[in-house]
Amino acid sequence: MPGLPAEIEVYPVHHLPILKAYADQLGLVSLINHYVPTEMNVDAGTVVLGLVLDTLSGRSPLYRLEEFFAHQDTELLLGKALPPQAFTDDTVGRVLERLYDFGTMRLFTACAVRAVTQFDLERRYVHFDTTSRSVWGEYQFAETQDLPFQVTYGYSKDKRPDLKQFVLSTLCVERAVPIWGKPEDGNASDKTLNATLLSEITQLLARYGVQPGAYIYIADAALVTADNLAALRDTLFITRLPATYSECGRVIAEAVARNCWEEVGVLAQTPPTKHRPGTFYKVAEGSVTLYGQVYRAVVVHSSSQDQRRQQHLAREIQTSYATLEATVREATQQEYFCYADAEAAAAKLRALQSAYHWVEVGVEEHPTYGPGRPSAKKPRVVKALRYGLQVTLRERSEVIARKTQETGCF
Repeated sequence: MPGLPAEIEVYPVHHLPILKAYADQLGLVSLINHYVPTEMNVDAGTVVLGLVLDTLSGRSPLYRLEEFFAHQDTELLLGKALPPQAFTDDTVGRVLERLYDFGTMRLFTACAVRAVTQFDLERRYVHFDTTSRSVWGEYQFAETQDLPFQVTYGYSKDKRPDLKQFVLSTLCVERAVPIWGKPEDGNASDKTLNATLLSEITQLLARYGVQPGAYIYIADAALVTADNLAALRDTLFITRLPATYSECGRVIAEAVARNCWEEVGVLAQTPPTKHRPGTFYKVAEGSVTLYGQVYRAVVVHSSSQDQRRQQHLAREIQTSYATLEATVREATQQEYFCYADAEAAAAKLRALQSAYHWVEVGVEEHPTYGPGRPSAKKPRVVKALRYGLQVTLRERSEVIARKTQETGCF
């Protein structure tokens, strides 16, 4: 029929046009081409955009990137119609080498700065964290080659200690938008990475006249070391004090004892359900002294108490009972010839206590009778009196209640 095209091509685009729109707002292609100009048939910016689209679609190996674009509307997604052959692994490999020669961190920083200004991201709070990425294969010479980072065994956050790995450290704003990132050795320590990053960003920000108090550095408990706290200097920071520090237990115990909480309420953005009710928070302020320096401390109580810590408390209570019960068992099996001796033994037992139990002791009479069967008409004649101890172990309910509340605090 006249007016109809000879052939209609149909592509499933899914979410990719949205990604392309964000890349256009960011000016990703022009930014890459500005810093990494090439004379190749396909420019470096377009190759990077193609890699981004592929990565956020599940990620293909480089040698299959050509196959990925064979099923995409390249004119819609890349701004120009390109054949799939434009994304051979040789072409992409050459672009990646150019990016590496220029400096991937420099490029990432340039993109991050533009994203921060273009999308008006909140920059006062910066979050640092790391994650491990496991890899498969031999990697026989990874530890001996001169590489930017070493693929090796380390603490696996994805629970695969049998695999070698590398670590990604990131600095984010707006909760999860990375503005800085770097691959690290697979056995890198978060404590050391914090110290290195603090030194780098302090120097970088000082170069541009940014004062330490202009931003708040947020990191996990690995930040709390003598070197890291010294490196922070005047930088404002938020972190979690590890429970291994005695100051942590002390300030929590004080907050529970004072019982002067400020209610924060439910913070979760997702609505509660029957099986996952919303967690209610309350806070109390105190202070801790670490390495000779006093820091503000905020004790947080969560209604969804830590199950692991509750189990630990239950084991402590059970051990307390078993230890005390073994101590008093021998005394309960003895008989005393006079009341005074029995009462003296009972007084000693009453002085015993453990972290979670105390001893309740009573003296019982154990009469002994003469030989023969008892008469129905006359009461039995008591020949002698002996005395024993009746012992009951009672829980220290106030202590257990306080400790239970402390397990819900951090």
